[in-house]
Amino acid sequence: MDQKSEIPADPKLDPANQHPHAHHHHTAFAEQGREEEVVYAQDTFDKGVEPAPVDHASKSSDEEAGQNSPAHRTWLRRIGKQWRHMVHAVIWLLFTGWWIAGLILHRYDRGWLIPFLLYLAITLRIIFFYVPITIVTKPMYWLWEHTARPLVGVIPPKLRTPLAALLCVSVILVGSFASPESEDNTRANRAVSLFGMLVFIFGLWATSRNRKKIVWHTVIVGMLAQFIIALFVLRSGAGYDIFNFISGLASDLLGFAVDGVTFLTSEDFYNTTTPFAPANFFLVSVVPAIIFFVSLVQLLYHYNILQWFVGKFAVFFFWSMRVSGAEAVVAAASPFIGQGESAMLIRPFIEHLTMAELHQVMCSGFATIAGSVLIAYISIGVNPQAMVSACVMSIPASLAVSKLRWPEEEECLTAGRVVVPESEDHKSSNALHAFSGGAWLGLKIASMIAATLLCIISLVGLINGLLTWWGRYLNINDPPLTLELIVGYICYPIAFLLGVSRDGDLLKVSQLIGLKLVTNEFVAYKALQDSADYADLSDRSRLIVTYALCGFANIGSLGNQIGVLSQISPGRGGDVSRVAFSAMITGAISTFTSASVAGLLITNEKQYFGT
Repeated sequence: MDQKSEIPADPKLDPANQHPHAHHHHTAFAEQGREEEVVYAQDTFDKGVEPAPVDHASKSSDEEAGQNSPAHRTWLRRIGKQWRHMVHAVIWLLFTGWWIAGLILHRYDRGWLIPFLLYLAITLRIIFFYVPITIVTKPMYWLWEHTARPLVGVIPPKLRTPLAALLCVSVILVGSFASPESEDNTRANRAVSLFGMLVFIFGLWATSRNRKKIVWHTVIVGMLAQFIIALFVLRSGAGYDIFNFISGLASDLLGFAVDGVTFLTSEDFYNTTTPFAPANFFLVSVVPAIIFFVSLVQLLYHYNILQWFVGKFAVFFFWSMRVSGAEAVVAAASPFIGQGESAMLIRPFIEHLTMAELHQVMCSGFATIAGSVLIAYISIGVNPQAMVSACVMSIPASLAVSKLRWPEEEECLTAGRVVVPESEDHKSSNALHAFSGGAWLGLKIASMIAATLLCIISLVGLINGLLTWWGRYLNINDPPLTLELIVGYICYPIAFLLGVSRDGDLLKVSQLIGLKLVTNEFVAYKALQDSADYADLSDRSRLIVTYALCGFANIGSLGNQIGVLSQISPGRGGDVSRVAFSAMITGAISTFTSASVAGLLITNEKQYFGT
């Protein structure tokens, strides 16, 4: 056998080092039929290294008292098993009463959809503690096998992809042009946005590494899913209510961070207006929110809530788009925890990823933003509904565009299953340990963001000073020669293809896009919100550029991703560097397609994203 085709011996690949996630709180009956759920594998690093001798004298008093002993855990588990039925019943009755009371008292003034969805989620979660989820999935599978699959089988194989593409285009055309025109969103503007999206897709196809290997199923489903998500958010009342609720929760987090700041300073700190207003300071308004949010994320990670959500998203895109398990996990996790942290979720598999998978992992990071910086952008006034919906739309879009630009040419190790390894780096002794560790991590992230912004903005100022001085000798004075002006003209075609208003907004939008690509999205969003140069942008242009800037595709993040992945797997550093620039450009195009879709669908900018 050819040695190159053999998988190298590695303890991470040994099935003995993987185990299904044990749900000790489930009944035996409920554990049946869970073969297709997400697999959680133990982090198997340094398996061959002998553990260091334990200094029993240095153990904490809790450990000496048996707090972490097997006997203590068994006692807790026994108590949990004995009372869990009553606890579940109390929780369900409590939320049932809350939902009924809310339906009676506040059905018309507060709405019924969000409370109902929350109540439904809790009810289903409790039900599936006792019954297998296959009672739902098996009928769905049977229905699919006896309706859709026979229908697809009638279609000749050569016609399936063209017909699927035709269906996708038809859905986009009907969804985009069937609605009435608005003042700023005419059908002509929508046609430009649609043309731009087609140009982006064609450009990726024309520059594809191997056009013969493109899996068009992944591309078609990804673009269709992106459009349907946007259609749900921008055209339906239910979609608006749900995403408005989510964005409202994100905005409320800022208020909780304010409570911590006022405790450290004074109750009147944010009310001070002379000689300066502290609420307008980045260090006061943004940094505390980032620290608090990261702490909250670590707490959710400790209780496996975050992994559960990521796993469900990953399974959906894994089966619907025919991508590998590693790609699905990273794509689903990137909007929640960011580009570096999402790669850590598949840390044991990084060194075994194919080149196409490496490209996809990096592309997913470039195509969206992290939850921590999402809070920062909301704090400076960026519309939260646009940000949240753009993050969700980026999941299928990044998978589609990456597989178009760099299709799979090798055998994937995680093809056929979704695996979320358990990392020792994220394990905490208890909730307090997780929350305090998250505070320290949040401080490091916030400090890195602040330091990066300081250096980048200072560097841009230096470059602008040199360019302005140089331009004076060429009589370039009105407007002066600056970095924004140069990249604005370079990105002018992109702004046109996005479908922004053509009555003076093209150059301004292109400047923001160029500023984001050469610096970062925070600088661009800050200019969009605060600079007088962009105050007169139309609602349509402001909406489109909000979507277009929502991603980490910039030079600084390029170095960040190369550093993180090279550190995780030093042996793949060369491969990471080879695909990095392509992944960054592809990730940027992913955000541009989301902006084009928003330009196709939005009809009432003032209601959804009014300024």
